[in-house]
Amino acid sequence: MPQSPLTTIAALTQRIPDGALLAVPADYAGVAMTATRALLHRGIKDLHLVCLPVGGVQTDLLIGAGAIRTLETAAVTLGEFGAAPRFVEAVRQGAIRLKDATCPAIHAAFQAAEKGIPFIPLRGILGSDLITHRDDWKVIDNPFAADDPIVVLPAIRPDFVLFHALKADRFGNVWIGHHRELMTLAHAAKETLVTVEEIVDDNLLADEVVAAGVIPSLYVTALAEAEHGAWPLAMPGAYDIDEVALKAYVEAAQTETGFRRILHDWLRETEVAAA
Repeated sequence: MPQSPLTTIAALTQRIPDGALLAVPADYAGVAMTATRALLHRGIKDLHLVCLPVGGVQTDLLIGAGAIRTLETAAVTLGEFGAAPRFVEAVRQGAIRLKDATCPAIHAAFQAAEKGIPFIPLRGILGSDLITHRDDWKVIDNPFAADDPIVVLPAIRPDFVLFHALKADRFGNVWIGHHRELMTLAHAAKETLVTVEEIVDDNLLADEVVAAGVIPSLYVTALAEAEHGAWPLAMPGAYDIDEVALKAYVEAAQTETGFRRILHDWLRETEVAAA
């Protein structure tokens, strides 16, 4: 019998070393915020973070705490709550290496890794100044047509992917619903680390309707239960976004002192959950 992936948040996050290539989803797809705060509590640093396709409060938190060396994303935004203050300041100060991208480009690069191919062609970037700033993106001649240049992107195969989902079963199968990008991440990554609101006894793959939205345990390295694990972000089907908490974060994070204060408060709340 295969070993169960069920573990604690502390053990799950301990798998991610300093300097790892870590991939995370956008705020709307299930962000493992409790696990992220556990990483920061441990003092993680020098991460190469890739957002599929954009980052939000999780990314801003990691940047402000000094945990990121390189950031690859199409954008970092807090949506209706405004600009991501620690990201903006880090770019102004040159505190992080930024690999600018587009949403289709990042999706495509992960799909290349999912398929096990070293690169993937993509249209739509030609003529953009991104080509100038991304020396790892190449323009080649289409081998099947004359006078038809096309961009090729290297596959993104992360060391780890980290996300939060509504539920998993005791066998390690994780239900992601319609968020198919999480399936792509799990297929692309060397290790898939997941926190969930609830672990159920029923086998999620036994129901053909439910199974369509399930990542099989084959692709799940470690799994931990974390109630309200996406807070202050929403977990559809469980709870809404905490607008008060996010507004407080944005206001505090405008300054280094304010950010350190709210980071201290959030990490203190995480100590028990990460044990």
